[in-house]
Amino acid sequence: MGRDLMKFKGIKPVLAGIGVLTLIQSIAIILQAKWLAEVISALFAGAKLQEQFGGAVLFLLAFIVRQISALLQQRIAFRFAERTGKELRKQVMERLFELGPRFAKKEGTGNLVTLVLDGVTKFRNYLELFLPRMLATGMTPVFILLYVFTLDVTAAIILIVTMPILIVFMILVGLAASKQMDRQWKSYRTLSNHFVDSLRGLETLKFLGQSKRHSQSIEKVSNSYRSATMRTLRVAFLSSFALDFFTMLSVASVAVSLGLRLIDGNMTLLTGLTVLILAPEYFLPVRMVGADYHATLDGKEAGEAMNAIIAEGEAEKAAAAQLPEGASLEWRPGSGMKLSSLTVRHKEEGEPSLDQVSLELNGMGKIGIIGESGAGKSTLIDVLGGFLRPTEGEIELNGVELGNLAGVDWRKQITYIPQNPYIFSGTLAENIAFYAPGASRAAIEQAAAAAGLGALAASLPAGFDEPIGGGGRALSGGQEQRVALARALLSERPVLLLDEPTAHLDIETEYELKATMLPLFEGKLVLLATHRLHWMRDMDRIIVMEQGRIVETGTHDELVARRGAYYHLLISQREGIA
Repeated sequence: MGRDLMKFKGIKPVLAGIGVLTLIQSIAIILQAKWLAEVISALFAGAKLQEQFGGAVLFLLAFIVRQISALLQQRIAFRFAERTGKELRKQVMERLFELGPRFAKKEGTGNLVTLVLDGVTKFRNYLELFLPRMLATGMTPVFILLYVFTLDVTAAIILIVTMPILIVFMILVGLAASKQMDRQWKSYRTLSNHFVDSLRGLETLKFLGQSKRHSQSIEKVSNSYRSATMRTLRVAFLSSFALDFFTMLSVASVAVSLGLRLIDGNMTLLTGLTVLILAPEYFLPVRMVGADYHATLDGKEAGEAMNAIIAEGEAEKAAAAQLPEGASLEWRPGSGMKLSSLTVRHKEEGEPSLDQVSLELNGMGKIGIIGESGAGKSTLIDVLGGFLRPTEGEIELNGVELGNLAGVDWRKQITYIPQNPYIFSGTLAENIAFYAPGASRAAIEQAAAAAGLGALAASLPAGFDEPIGGGGRALSGGQEQRVALARALLSERPVLLLDEPTAHLDIETEYELKATMLPLFEGKLVLLATHRLHWMRDMDRIIVMEQGRIVETGTHDELVARRGAYYHLLISQREGIA
C-alpha cells in the first residue's frame, strides 16, 4: 500500500497537516518530560510544592498540547479515510460494471459483495490508524533521540542500538502475521462465496432435499475460517507480548545505565530522570505501529484487493485505442466490425477459449451463435460486449483499430441480456427503466407492452409501482427475461447481445417468449448465443463454433445443404432439417 497510498486524491495536504501536528506533538512530549523532571527533581532536592506551581502548569500545558495534537491528527485522518473509502467504493463499482459478469463470476459474487461492503469499512479503519502512526514513527523517535543526545550520549547510543532490534523483530513477526492473514483472507473469500451461493441456491437445495446435508458443507467452511482467524489472533497476541517485552528490556537497559552513573555521581538526577521519562516515549510509536498492524492488516489486504480491481479496469481502458479526430464508433446500418485472429486464453498454458477467430459484422441483422457447451459462444459474446480482453488479435470498428471493446463509446450502444437477468429491489417501472432512468411513464408502459409484460402489470395490485426483486414480488424466469427485454427496448440501443437467454426456461415458455422477441429484433444488430437450434431458422446468419473456432457461417438453408457441423447438430438434437 506504500506506493498506492500517494495515488489517493488529497493525500499530500493530509500528510502535510498530520506531519505538522506530529512535529508539535513531538516537541510537546519533550517539553512535557523536561518540565516533569524539573518539578520532580526539585521536590526531591527539598523545594516546596508551591514553588513548583509554574513548572507544573507548564507540564500540564505541554500535556494538553500533546493530546490536542493527537486528537486533531485522528480527526484529519478520519475525514480523509471516510472520503477516500467512499471514492474507492465508487471506483470499484464503476470498474466492476466495466469488467462485466465474467470478472464477477471469476472473483466470486460473495467475495465482491463482502469486499465492497465490509472491505471498504476495514480499509477506512486501516487508513485512519495507519497515517498518524506512520508519521509518528518516522518523526517522534528522531526528535527524542536528538534531544537525548544533548543530555547524555551514552543513553542515546543505547537507544540507537536497541531500536533496530525491535524493528527487525517487528518485521519478522509481521511477515508471519501476513502469511496467516493471507490464509484468513482466502478463507474469508471462500466463506463469502459459499454463503452467497448457498442463499442463491437455497430453493434448489430445498427442492432436491439436500438443504440439511448442505449445512455440513457450510459448517466445514465456517470452521476453516474460524481456524484461520484464531491462528491470526494467536500471532497477533504473541507479537504484542513480544513487542512489549523487548521494549521493556530496552527501557530497562537505559534505566540500568542511568542508575549506575547516578550512583557513581557521573550524572545529575534531572538529566537521568528526563532521559528515563523519554525512553518509553521513544519506543511508543513503534509499539503502536506493531499493535495496529495486526488490527488493520485485513483492511490493508482489502485495500490492495480493491486497488487490483481498479488497476485491472484501467488496464482494460488503456488497451482501447484513442479515436482519431472525426472518427466515430456509433453503430449504424452502414457500420462494420472486423475481428482478426482473436484468441482468448484464461491461463497462459491452458487451452484457448477462442482460437484464431476471424469474423466480420456489418449493419443490422440477427446473428445466431451456436455450438456445444464449451465451444466458445459465451466467450465471443463477452469479447463483443467489452467484458473480456482478447489475448491476441485485432478488432477494427468503423475503420478504427481497437485493442478491445471496453471503451465507454461502445458500451453505451449495447444491451446485454444474460441467462439470468438481475432484478433489482424496486418497482416494476424502475426495473424496466434501469438503462433509461429518465424515461416517461408512457414510454415505460409501451416498452413493457411490447415485451409482453402488460398482463403481468395489470395483474399486480400496484401495477407498474409494485415492488419486485429483493423484498418484493418474485417473478418467474420468463417474466424476468421479459423485464430484461423491456429494458433493452426502452434504451433504444442499436446492439443487442444475448447469452443463452432461454437456457433455464421450459420449452413452452421459451416459444412464447420467442414469439415476442423476434419482432423486436428488427432494426438492431442482434447476436444470440444459444444451444437451442430452433432459433436459427429465424436468424439472418448463423455462426457455428467448435472448440473455440468458427467452423461454419451462413444461413440455415445454406448450412443444411452443406451437411457439415450445423447439419450434425440438427440431427443430434433432433431438431429436423426442414
